[in-house]
Amino acid sequence: MKRRRLLSSGATGLAAAGAGFLSSCTIRRENNQSPTGLPQIRWRMATSWPISLDTIYGGAETISQRVNALSGGNFQIKPYAAGEIVPGLEVLDAVQAGSVECGHTASYYYKGKNPSFAFGTSVPFGLTAQQQNAWLYQAGGQEALNQIFADFGVISFPAGNTGAQMGGWFKQKLEGLQSLQGLKMRIPGLGGEVMAQLGVNVQVLPGGEVYLALDRGAIDAAEWTGPYDDEKLGFARAAKFYYYPGWWEPGPTLNALVNKKAWGKLPTQYKAIFNTACYEANLTMLSRYDMLNGSALQRLISGGTELVPYSQEILQSAKEAAFQLYGDISAKDPSFRKLFFQWQAFRNEVQSWNKVNEFSLSRFTYGHKEIKV
Repeated sequence: MKRRRLLSSGATGLAAAGAGFLSSCTIRRENNQSPTGLPQIRWRMATSWPISLDTIYGGAETISQRVNALSGGNFQIKPYAAGEIVPGLEVLDAVQAGSVECGHTASYYYKGKNPSFAFGTSVPFGLTAQQQNAWLYQAGGQEALNQIFADFGVISFPAGNTGAQMGGWFKQKLEGLQSLQGLKMRIPGLGGEVMAQLGVNVQVLPGGEVYLALDRGAIDAAEWTGPYDDEKLGFARAAKFYYYPGWWEPGPTLNALVNKKAWGKLPTQYKAIFNTACYEANLTMLSRYDMLNGSALQRLISGGTELVPYSQEILQSAKEAAFQLYGDISAKDPSFRKLFFQWQAFRNEVQSWNKVNEFSLSRFTYGHKEIKV
């Protein structure tokens, strides 16, 4: 009899404890919290990319997947292709307004809002991908950029890099510097401003619109990233001549932008998770492009694409125009001047070092002859 009462009492206690646990879980769910006590958060990420460009859009997907995995599903971010929520060139506007919590884009698209944003992606004759990462992560570049982004209520994180890009597709072969006069070309950022100084009629179009413009003759030339993406976009069907190097984008970073108010509401753990996911996206994208671009270039050449180097005349004129442009903007814009001087000091130092350790080896390895692939 005593044993029966003891079992009955234990069962009642367990039932009460179970009811209490379920009640606690219910309360947490009602408060939008997981059983761990961390909130369940759902964000939307607008991007500047079509889904078909799996590597550059993949930067957004990497962030989404890693945030979900590292938070045990409690923090989820859903990426949207360009045009699904906002047009591809309006991601910063959407994040700033709080229409979405975050975005994946290229900050140089927004140089019209502040020319300093160009440094967040790439500038003509600037830094390679490795040098860009060193500047952003270790030499104060990211902190300096975020002082500017703060004026827009946004925080920026490096979240991808395409590596050194190609120099664009042209319907007609260039016959010296004069060939650029009046030529209509899709090219964004400060590279576009340099091309404009060389006589080009510059157009800025999102990736999904470039092929049709080139194919239909609305533009005479276009640049995007490199062989893998360019092949996917079909540029070789619209233009024959593929120029190199992409002197305006030697190591362009893609950016994850986050609304500051939304960021401030995140628990510390989620902030660390998001930051880690962006690091992974940055490394993964660069690695994938380096793996994919070589074979894509071979296919393009086999299909009839003609690989053409920019002339020394064009390269020299572009470099002179670029640094003249930096000086002109610096004279008018104190925030640009401050960032440019900081960036330039790092560029001079890292290039001096890389001339010794990397360029000397590359010069021997690749030789001085015309590039053959």
